[in-house]
Amino acid sequence: MTPAHRPHPGLAELAALLREGQLSSRAAVEEALARVKATQPTLNAFRRVRAEAALAEAEEADRRLAAGERLPLLGVPVAIKDDTDLAGEPTAFGCAGAFPSAAADAEVVRRLRAAGAVVVGKTNTPEIGQWAFTEGRGFGATRNPWDLDRSPGGSSGGAAAAVAAGVVPAAIGSDGAGSIRIPAAWTHLVGIKPQRGRISAWPEPEPFHGLTVLGPLARTVADAALLLDVASGNAPGDPHRPAPQEMLPAAGRDPGRLRIGLSFHTAWAVHPLRLDPQIRAATLELAETLARLGHDVVEADPRYGLVGPAQLPRALAGIRAWARRVPDAALLDPRTRSNIRRGALLDGPVLRAARAAERPLQRRIGAVFEQVDVLLTPTTAAPPPRVGATDGLGPAAMDRTMITTCPYAWPWNVLGWPGVNVPAGFTSTGLPIGCQLLGPAASEARLVSLAAQLEADRRWDLLRPPAQAVPSAG
Repeated sequence: MTPAHRPHPGLAELAALLREGQLSSRAAVEEALARVKATQPTLNAFRRVRAEAALAEAEEADRRLAAGERLPLLGVPVAIKDDTDLAGEPTAFGCAGAFPSAAADAEVVRRLRAAGAVVVGKTNTPEIGQWAFTEGRGFGATRNPWDLDRSPGGSSGGAAAAVAAGVVPAAIGSDGAGSIRIPAAWTHLVGIKPQRGRISAWPEPEPFHGLTVLGPLARTVADAALLLDVASGNAPGDPHRPAPQEMLPAAGRDPGRLRIGLSFHTAWAVHPLRLDPQIRAATLELAETLARLGHDVVEADPRYGLVGPAQLPRALAGIRAWARRVPDAALLDPRTRSNIRRGALLDGPVLRAARAAERPLQRRIGAVFEQVDVLLTPTTAAPPPRVGATDGLGPAAMDRTMITTCPYAWPWNVLGWPGVNVPAGFTSTGLPIGCQLLGPAASEARLVSLAAQLEADRRWDLLRPPAQAVPSAG
C-alpha cells in the first residue's frame, strides 16, 4: 500500500473540474480510456469498452458545459457492470456466447445519462453473478490491483478493480449476496448496498426474486453517496419504492452519538465459520475507533434463525431464470448448469415459501435494532483468494468455499436492507480488509454519515494500490 501520489481525481472532484472549466470531458474520457487500455492486459476489468461512443458523448458534454449547462456528473466517465442493459451493447452477465445488443438502456443507465455521465464501458462479472471471485470462460480472470495474484472478489469484481486502480472514479455494481460489499472489502473501496428499490433495476422488476440491488463503488464515502443520489429513483413498474433520501448531504453530516453493535456471529451453515484472525483484529480496531469517536459500542448478535432456506431458492431460481437468455448453454460452467438444475427443483412452492419467510425474518433479525442503531461486522471471513483457487472445484466444494469465505453479507439481501463496506486496514501481506456497517430498513443516510466520520478519522482515501500493479496510461 502506498500513499497517493498525483492521484486521479475522484467523482466529485472530477465533476467540479469540468464545471469550472479546468478540464474538458474529452480529456477526462480520453484519459479513462487510456487507463482501460493500459490496465486491461493485467487487471482485465472490462468486458466491453465503448471508446468511440464515449468520446462522442464527451464532446457533446463539452458543448453543453460551454453553453452553461450544469448537471451533477456532466461529462464525467463512469462504468457499469455487465449485468445492466446499455443500448447497443450486449448484456452477457459473465457468460460466453454471442448475446444480442440491448435495445434500450436500463433505468439506472438512463438516470446516469440524465445526470450527464459518460459510460465508458461494462465491467467483468462471473457467470450470472454466482461467485465471490470474477473469473470465467467467457472473459478470463479479473485481477486485484493490490496484488495481481489475487482476485478482486465478485461478483462486481471488474467494477471494483477498475475503481481501485483509478481507471474510473466510480462505478455501478450489483449485490445479490454481498457482490458489492465483498469486492469493495477486497480492493479497499467504499461499497454501498442500498435499500431494495432505492435504485431501480428496471427492466428487471425484482432481480433474483428480490435479492439483488444495484449500488455504487468508489474510493470515498462522498463519491459513493453522490453516485447513489444520481442513480436513485424508480421506473413505473418497480414493486419497491422507498421514500427518497439525499445521501450526499448525509456524508457531510455528523451522525450523532450512536449505539453500535459489534457482531462476529453468522447465520447457521453446514460448514463452520473460520474467521481469519487478522480480519477479527481489524474489526475490533474499527470498533475501538468508533468508541473513541464517541459512540457506544456493545456486543450484539442478530437472531438469524432459518435465513438460509429463505435465500437459497431465490438465488438458484434466479440463476435458472437468467440462464434462459444464454445463447448456448453448453458454454456455461458445469457448476452453473448444476445450479440451474437445483433452481428447477426449488422453484414453485419452495420459492414461494422462501419469499413468505422474508417478513417474519425481518421482525426476528430486526429486533437487534431495538438495542443498537447500527451493526458492525466483518465483510468477509478471509482475505481475497488467489486467482484460480477454485479451478476444478465441483459444485459442493464451491458452495463450501463460498459459505466459509463470505458468510457475513448475504443475510441482508434476504431482508432487503442497506449495508456499507468500509476499508478496515490490511493483512500483514498488504491485502485489503473490509468491515460492514449494517442497518434496518431505509437507514442508508445514517450509515453514510457514520462511514464518512470513519473516513475523516482513518483517511483510507489516501492509500492506493502499489504502482507496479497498475500500469500507467502514459
